[in-house]
Amino acid sequence: MRVRVTAVAVLVVGLALVAGAITLVAVLRRSLTDNVRTSAELRAQDVAEILESGTPPGGLAVDDEEDLLVQVLDADGRVVASTANVEGEPAVTALRPGRTARLSGLPIGDDEEFLVVAEGADAGSGSFTVLVGRSLESVGETTGIVSDVLMAGIPLLLLVVGTSAWLLTGRALAPVEGIRSEVAAISAAEMHRRIPHPPGHDEIARLADTMNEMLGRLEDSQARQRRFVSDASHELRSPVTTIRQHSEVARSHPEGTSVTDLADTVLAEDLRLEQLVEDLLWLARVDERTLRLHREPVDVDDVVLDEARRLRLTTPLDVDTADVSAGQVLGDRLQLRRMLRNLVDNAARHARGRVVLSLAETYGAVVLRVDDDGPGIP
Repeated sequence: MRVRVTAVAVLVVGLALVAGAITLVAVLRRSLTDNVRTSAELRAQDVAEILESGTPPGGLAVDDEEDLLVQVLDADGRVVASTANVEGEPAVTALRPGRTARLSGLPIGDDEEFLVVAEGADAGSGSFTVLVGRSLESVGETTGIVSDVLMAGIPLLLLVVGTSAWLLTGRALAPVEGIRSEVAAISAAEMHRRIPHPPGHDEIARLADTMNEMLGRLEDSQARQRRFVSDASHELRSPVTTIRQHSEVARSHPEGTSVTDLADTVLAEDLRLEQLVEDLLWLARVDERTLRLHREPVDVDDVVLDEARRLRLTTPLDVDTADVSAGQVLGDRLQLRRMLRNLVDNAARHARGRVVLSLAETYGAVVLRVDDDGPGIP
C-alpha cells in the first residue's frame, strides 16, 4: 500500500507538473511573440507617419539593428527604401497592409525566423507599404531556457514529492503495522491479549477497536468450543464405560451373563449414544448459527404431559405432573420437545424413584421445573 500511495502521488503530481510546464511554455511563447509583433507594428507605424508627413522615402533615417529589417515598397511593389542589412534585396514578402507573416530564409540572420508586419502609408508622392520584420530568435532562446529549467526541476520536485509521500505514508501506516504485528503475535493460547488502543478517535483507533472486538469474539468462540468438547467427552464417557464394563463381565463370567441381558444393555446404551450424538450435532448447529427455528404458538403443557407419559411407559419411576398448568409460548415445538426430553432423561438417570414436572405461567413468562429425588450435583 505504501508503494502504491507513493506511486500514485508521484504520478498525479508529475502529470500536473508536465501539464503546467507545457501550458507555461506555450503562454510564455505567445506572450513573447505578441511583444515582438507589437514592437514591429510600432516601428512600422513610426515609418508610415514619417512618410505621411512628407518625407520622401530616400530621406528616411532608420537605425540599423541586427534583429530588425525595414523595407518601403511603392505601389508597384518595388523597394524604394530599406535598412542597410537588406539594401539591394528585393521585397521579402508581398504582404498587404494590416497583415502579418512568419518568414525564414531571409537574407539576414542565420536562417532565423522573422515576424514581418505590413503597414500602409498614403503620402503626397504616392502610396507605400512599410514592411518591418523582427527576429524571433529571442523568443526561442527564452522559451528554451525556461524549458530546460523545467525539465531539470520537475524530476527534482518529483523526487521530493515521492520521498515525502513515502515518509508520510510510512508514518501514517505505522500504527496499522503495529496492529498487524500485535495480531500476528497472538497465539491460540493467548486469546486474552488485546491490542493497545492508539491515541485519538480516528480510523486507526476504530481499527484497533474492531480488532479487539474480533479477538473477543474469537476468545468466546474458543471457550465455547472447549466447553463443547468437555461436555461431549463427559456425556460420551458414561455409555461407553457401561458397554465396556458389561462386555468385560460377560467375557470373564459367561456362565452368569445371558446374551439377552447383554444385548439389552448394549442396545440401551447405544440408543443413549445415538441421542447424545444428535444432541451434540444440534449444539454444534446452534454454535454455528445454522439452526433454523420454526416459530409458532406452542402449548408447553401438552409437550410436558407427552414427555411424562413417555417416561411412565419406559421407566418404573413415579412421574408427578400435578403442578402442570396451562402455558403457551412462541417457539419451535421440535426444539422445545428436544430440550424437555434432555432434562427429563437426565432427571430419570439420577432419580431414585420419583420425578416431578411442574409448569406455571407467571408475569407473562412460562416457568418449567424438572425435579428428581436423586443425590443431586455435588
